[in-house]
Amino acid sequence: MSSQEEILSDGRFSCIARDPRFWEMPEKERKVKIDKRFRAMFHDKKFKLRYTVDKRGRPVNYTSTENLRRFYALSESDSDLSESDSKELTVKKKKKKKAKGKGEADS
Repeated sequence: MSSQEEILSDGRFSCIARDPRFWEMPEKERKVKIDKRFRAMFHDKKFKLRYTVDKRGRPVNYTSTENLRRFYALSESDSDLSESDSKELTVKKKKKKKAKGKGEADS
């Protein structure tokens, strides 16, 4: 097989290097920005599916949330919010578990 440099040096394909249609998209433009209204789809159990085979029947081991992270990104202002919200959620869950534990001990 020919290397990429040999292909680009060929006169028939030299325009490919200069044509913006064939440039690779930057990561920032490739992913669709998701605002805070839809950030739950990254961690909600309703959106998580575990795949065992791909569309051709080959065995795989990945989830639908990996696809979501690959194609979607939180908007810049919301990514800071999501980190703080996730910390708050874990603190609230711990408090609820402690409250349930105390309530069960009293009864």
